[in-house]
Amino acid sequence: MDEHLLKALVYLLAAVAAVPIAKRLGLGAVLGYLLAGIVIGPWGLGLITEVNHILEFSEFGVVLLLFLIGLELDPKRLWSLRRPIFGWGSAQLAAVTAALLAGALAIGVPWKVALIAALGMSLSSTAIALATLGERKLTATPAGSAAFAILLFQDIAAIPMMAAVPLLGVAAIEGSGQGWLHAGKVVLVIALLIFGGRVLIRPILRVIAKTNMREIFTAFSLLLVIATCLLMQWVGMSMALGTFLAGVLLADSEYRHALESDIEPFKGLLLGLFFIAVGMSVDFGVFLAQPWRILGLVAGFLLIKVAVMYALGKCFKIPKRQQLFFAFLLSQGGEFAFIVFGAAVSAKVLTPEVSSVLVVVVALSMLVTPLLLLLHDRLLMRWMNPGNQRPDDHMEPQDNPVIIAGFGRFGQIVGRLLHANGIGMTVLDHDPDQIDLLRKFGFKVFYGDATRIDLLRTAGADKARLLLIAIDDADASLRMAEDVKQAFPHLKIAARARNVTHYYDLLDRGVTVLERETFESALQMGQQVLKEMDFGAYQARQAAMKFRAHNIKTLYELYPHYKDQQQMVSMAVQAREELQAMFAHDKEALEQDKRQAHWD
Repeated sequence: MDEHLLKALVYLLAAVAAVPIAKRLGLGAVLGYLLAGIVIGPWGLGLITEVNHILEFSEFGVVLLLFLIGLELDPKRLWSLRRPIFGWGSAQLAAVTAALLAGALAIGVPWKVALIAALGMSLSSTAIALATLGERKLTATPAGSAAFAILLFQDIAAIPMMAAVPLLGVAAIEGSGQGWLHAGKVVLVIALLIFGGRVLIRPILRVIAKTNMREIFTAFSLLLVIATCLLMQWVGMSMALGTFLAGVLLADSEYRHALESDIEPFKGLLLGLFFIAVGMSVDFGVFLAQPWRILGLVAGFLLIKVAVMYALGKCFKIPKRQQLFFAFLLSQGGEFAFIVFGAAVSAKVLTPEVSSVLVVVVALSMLVTPLLLLLHDRLLMRWMNPGNQRPDDHMEPQDNPVIIAGFGRFGQIVGRLLHANGIGMTVLDHDPDQIDLLRKFGFKVFYGDATRIDLLRTAGADKARLLLIAIDDADASLRMAEDVKQAFPHLKIAARARNVTHYYDLLDRGVTVLERETFESALQMGQQVLKEMDFGAYQARQAAMKFRAHNIKTLYELYPHYKDQQQMVSMAVQAREELQAMFAHDKEALEQDKRQAHWD
């Protein structure tokens, strides 16, 4: 039997078995992968023993993750983040390193060992933090943005950190000429990336796209990432940082979405493999030889890092509700710590025995992080925010024709319109303060999770004619639409869409009464702006209505192709050209009308 296929079977089986169970128990996918690695690793069932090779290969998942993040950040946006990246990032690195160094010196660790350990363990896990933010849809929050800026700075800082390690040992680099040669290589590679990303890659992508062979486009996407990795390895720099830079240079390309859709499946699989490898890499032999010492080091490390990160969260003015989450999110050691400790052993700053202990501490901290986040969600948030501990309202069966799920800014306007026209409605919302206020004005509002089918049944979904989904969480609204279609097939669903992708996802689930939450208001604003630009009232309204009709027509024409990014881009360009031609024709016709009859 082929050994490689057998190992692939073990990895896939472990992931498929562990992750759904972990998700069902509310533990998260990352912890599921880590536990799967422990089970199949050398200290579990022993199905896989070559941990280092798998860890090196699976780090490619982290590389792909950084490339996709780069694709979301065009150079202008990245430049706008320079202050949090270099300001917050350097503050985090300095503060955590100083605190860990002081703690190590206090327990009698030699200063060189303490400094290397503090530097390596000041870095957090890019893979765990960004995967957690993505899984929870928290990347755009203040805590998520601050974490991303700090992680990016850490990737940059890891390079000089690894270069400085040999200077503390007996294996220091000899000869000053080597330093200049290395710096020249770094400058050359960065210049090549910038030139290639701006001048060479886009024409090549255009040629490949015209072949209409998706597999070749996918192959070139992977070729681009792997070539960038090899270039960065050649100059001794971070592969993840290099691919992030390549992604940024292609962020404003017309093929950005196609690149994302092609690489996303590989990223997910390899990132999962990375977490499995981390779980396998925990050397329980070192742990069992001195368990209390290891547990004490892990506890002390996490306590110091969480305390410093929590204090920094206050300094960075992260909202109070997110400060503890921010501290837990970046509390663990990171992947680069393994590399820093390895370089320190080569330079004879650390002994292999000390390095093994530090590696186990870092690996265990990575394993503990999902548990800390779970503790944060299940206990600490409720303890810190007792006002949110409110049981669902007891509700007698309702029989109103309309149910509104979510009574925020969008739901309120619809609700007030229905109320003014004498149409009965049952409102479900999860903001207790909002509910108490609305009840003062005579609204029948109930506190509870509107996505629960049993609550909807009590709210009268069996008899109601229409359900309006106006909750904020886009993913929850999609799940709700699916569940409602199955449980109450007679019930018509109306929903607000956060954006075009959400609009299409709702269409996929059979929802046909849809409104984009900002489209109509933006259209009205556009009409008012045209008037301020000396357009007549009739001309402004006609332009707005023409744009509305064309936009809706294009929206439905693109719908069958919205999962094919290349086709979407082509059709969107064609639609813009059509709209421009229509506006030019309308302007000419309107000028002729004005000459024949002066009216507004």
